[in-house]
Amino acid sequence: MENMDRMRRREMVSGLYVIVDPEATRGRDVVEVADAALRGGTSVIQLRDKTRDKGEALVAARAIKALCDEHDALFIVNDDADIALLSEAHGLHVGQTDLPVAEARRVLTAGQIVGRSNNGIAEALESEGQGADYLAVGAIYATSTMGKSGRTALGPGMIRQVKQAVSAPVVAIGGINAANIAEVARAGADCVCVVSAVTYADDVEGAARGLVGIINDERG
Repeated sequence: MENMDRMRRREMVSGLYVIVDPEATRGRDVVEVADAALRGGTSVIQLRDKTRDKGEALVAARAIKALCDEHDALFIVNDDADIALLSEAHGLHVGQTDLPVAEARRVLTAGQIVGRSNNGIAEALESEGQGADYLAVGAIYATSTMGKSGRTALGPGMIRQVKQAVSAPVVAIGGINAANIAEVARAGADCVCVVSAVTYADDVEGAARGLVGIINDERG
């Protein structure tokens, strides 16, 4: 029988998903940016930290986890299963070349979810077969954030195709902003992930609230 916490958290993968990264906040503290995004209605926050020492990252992770708990939002750690475990994050996100899902689960608790990045249907099916709790699909549009400029844009039609092929929640990611997020929501994404559209904004809370509003409008 599947863990109830894990099932509930999987169901919470919905709405707006914001990645906070010390390299993508215009010099602002990731905890401050996460707090503002949550006040704007963000449902999922992921901490991605590839540059700082693990001790610093853990302090930030614990602070963001506490904020997410206050807002009944999910807190996900990118790549670092040890930080996810120690911060009591709700889950871990891995890429295609990171820890396999089954190996990550050996580090995590039974209630923590694992999401995995995918560049199309074949990878999404493989990730679901590995037991990923949600499937991130992208890049939907061309993007240069976080070193992803080399990725070919898949287009929102890929979201529809993946949704038809899998049962796990689908998170659209890559180049999504206020100008195109409605199209992504219409394509059937369960959750829409952004970085710069929120974390580079002068008014982080307002930017998040605006995107959440568009998603909600599309869902009626």
